[in-house]
Amino acid sequence: MQKISILGGGFGGIAAAIRMRAHGNEVTLFERLDTLGGRAQVFERGGYTHDAGPTVITAPILFYELFALLGENLEDHLEFRALDPWYQFYFSYDKTIFDYGPNQETMLAQIKSLSPKDVDGYLKMLKASQKIFELGYEKLASQPFGKLMTMVKYAPDIIRLRGYRSVYSFVSSYIRHPNLRQAFSIQPLLVGGNPFSTSSIYSLIHALEQKWGIYFCMGGTGKLVNELEKLMKRHDINIQYKHDADQIHVKNSKVTEISFKNGEQHSVDKLICNADPVQVSSELLGQEKISLHNTFIKKFAKHSMGLFVIFFGSKIKYKNIAHHTIWMGPRYKELLKDIFDDHKLAEDFSIYLHRPTCTDPSFAPSNADSFYALIPVPNLKGGHQWDEIKEEFTAKVMQALDNTILPNIIEQSENIFSMTPVDFKTNYRTPHGSGFSIAPLLSQSAWFRTHNQDDLYKNLFYVGAGTHPGAGLPGVINSAKVVERIIYP
Repeated sequence: MQKISILGGGFGGIAAAIRMRAHGNEVTLFERLDTLGGRAQVFERGGYTHDAGPTVITAPILFYELFALLGENLEDHLEFRALDPWYQFYFSYDKTIFDYGPNQETMLAQIKSLSPKDVDGYLKMLKASQKIFELGYEKLASQPFGKLMTMVKYAPDIIRLRGYRSVYSFVSSYIRHPNLRQAFSIQPLLVGGNPFSTSSIYSLIHALEQKWGIYFCMGGTGKLVNELEKLMKRHDINIQYKHDADQIHVKNSKVTEISFKNGEQHSVDKLICNADPVQVSSELLGQEKISLHNTFIKKFAKHSMGLFVIFFGSKIKYKNIAHHTIWMGPRYKELLKDIFDDHKLAEDFSIYLHRPTCTDPSFAPSNADSFYALIPVPNLKGGHQWDEIKEEFTAKVMQALDNTILPNIIEQSENIFSMTPVDFKTNYRTPHGSGFSIAPLLSQSAWFRTHNQDDLYKNLFYVGAGTHPGAGLPGVINSAKVVERIIYP
């Protein structure tokens, strides 16, 4: 039995703690806040509940696995409810609506009404996405990439599947209609990537959604975190709250202990970090030597976009609004260039609108709705003074919704508050206030990402969005599986 410490109680840290405990280890999880979940925090305002973090459950099998590892059944504690549609797209410039969901006949009928020639193209794209899924997810998502030769081994497959193309190029080779190109290429934004620069390997997300569907956890992501927390406690995982790490100490090329800002120190046999790897390199290792690989990432990595999130309640119900709505602005490629490349806050925007009360009425008072509107924006490299402009930006977004899919929402909304990239940097310690750590470029994936086992300190491991396989719940939870494979080959 080993003494294994987990630093950070996001989904990556939770999954790592459960996997290490399943091997009989003594596991202690240290969390900076007084609640677990990392970015999956819950806000309560005036009778409205808001999940602050991930709301889309894909690959639910990963959560079933975590309960099964400790001999329990997820369905005894949680309900994952299937959504239909998965997303509803609203194109503000021509007012068309496209429902993306599990019923293929319905979806093909919509494609045919927009662009008959794209029906066959979509079916071909789906088959190509499934082939990429077989490689990118089934073979590589839980495969350690600590050695360059592993990358070399799979390089021919990546080249064969033309992984050097962008997701948008991949979709455009099958689909012609501009609205459909946007709808089927937008998935990289869910993990912090620009569809015009993210590797087409990430088009596997489409096949992943088709394979398992998209779900909502009844009670919200907060309920999911709470039940995972109870699971850990039932199986003697020690959770220490309000432990803000100050420094990771090393000796003879090994991590020896963690010191915390409350003055405590804890020795470790193995340390698994759910903190952002760039933050670990920049702050927690302090003056200690870091690997050449991590030095390069620290200095030169391109980070994901920032997020501006508006939370609000509605005194009336908007019954025609889906659980997930993607409100597309007038520009696509040009807007993404402004956000990712030029760090420019443009006059226009696109919105991901979350309405959990579509599925779970408990998120709001009777006959009311709970919402959040998430807008991709430049990260803090843009130098924008978010505290000064957030009220004006909030008003612009609310006005756009009022003019289109949520008529009279300005009059009907209440308890409005927002989060900006500054809050992400402050609350979640993300470099540059990015929403998803470093961007999922091909040159920042697999071996090129922070390795799950540190190159210098072999008892230091990484899980979470900043390491392999990447951001998003499936990626983050699979990162714990990668670490398990390294420790228990």
